[in-house]
Amino acid sequence: MRPHGMAPDPAAGDVTPAVLAIGRPDFPNILIDTLRRQAGVGHCMVFALTRAGAARCLLDAGNIPTGGDLGAAYAGQFHESDPNRDALFEREGSAPIMLPAFAPRMYGARYRKIFFNDSGIVDKFATAIWVDDTCFYVNFYRIAAQGRFSAVQLARLQSIAPAIGASVARHFQQAATATPDQTLAALFATRAPLAALTPREQEVCRRILLGFSSEAISQALGISLHSTLTYRKRAYERLGISSQNELFGIVLRLLAGPHGLN
Repeated sequence: MRPHGMAPDPAAGDVTPAVLAIGRPDFPNILIDTLRRQAGVGHCMVFALTRAGAARCLLDAGNIPTGGDLGAAYAGQFHESDPNRDALFEREGSAPIMLPAFAPRMYGARYRKIFFNDSGIVDKFATAIWVDDTCFYVNFYRIAAQGRFSAVQLARLQSIAPAIGASVARHFQQAATATPDQTLAALFATRAPLAALTPREQEVCRRILLGFSSEAISQALGISLHSTLTYRKRAYERLGISSQNELFGIVLRLLAGPHGLN
């Protein structure tokens, strides 16, 4: 339910910019810009954790000047004392993981001093997703100058976190030689439920995922705008969805899942 007095936001939950930036050098900047607009996130850090005990900081973007140092410290030793560690490793699988709400008392004194007191971090929200033997652990932060996440911002993060986590996982997996269109073509040709669409429905959906407007899709395919909208409606009905974001969600789950494009 929308909080009283809040006007509808047509862009709410739109993670399209981050999705379209997968595999590009500017992905970190696009990601943090998207998170800032959608939920007031100040900083984002991504870690790759393995069952063998290794940890790496993959992404550090936002408004924490010491983010790089924090990432190195976490990957070096503090990942072993992260109170979220049990939740991460007990829930291995392809489904997104939502971590418990942030509470400073969860963390040891030294951890709190380095990662929260000294850095100015006052709030945190986290999600994760396993891909094969790697857990992509995605953390969203707010610093003292921003204050804690509001209830609305936390609800927004809950909504977009699965797509963000899958986008991050796919970004760090994606082969450099594959173009987005080639990746989508292979996905639509081989993976359910996308492969069940008609050829024209697939063409329309692929262009939606590539960021084409309905008018641009019509021009590219040489069909009327009415036909484009009809194919989109039929495709969404077959897939059991009602929005572009849900279409992105299907694709990202397939891409980040254990089978990838195999």
